[in-house]
Amino acid sequence: QVQLVESGGGLVQAGGSLRLSCAASGRTFSSYTMGWFRQAPGKEREFVAAISWSGGSTYYQDSVKGRFTISRDNAKKTVYLQMNSLKPEDTAVYYCAAQPKYLETMNPSRYNYWGQGTQVTVSS
Repeated sequence: QVQLVESGGGLVQAGGSLRLSCAASGRTFSSYTMGWFRQAPGKEREFVAAISWSGGSTYYQDSVKGRFTISRDNAKKTVYLQMNSLKPEDTAVYYCAAQPKYLETMNPSRYNYWGQGTQVTVSS
């Protein structure tokens, strides 16, 4: 069992930065693939970024490449999403998720555990 708690969301102006954190409980965090997803009002949940258990592989949605960076600290059982050059279209609730395997990292249905989400609002 893994429990996930996100933090770090807020209101920021376009061009600004935020760093999201996702703290995990459970002994096997270091073996899980971790992902960040987001959901804007009236839209489906979409993939943002994912990172392998070791941190050696990362994946990004095309629209955030070069602006967002996913990382993890297995000793602290925490995964991060550094978001720079934020745009109004990045406004959404951001969720972190975990899966014990390494399957279809962009597919939310592959993730077994989810956090409650944190709101990110980017003003123009």
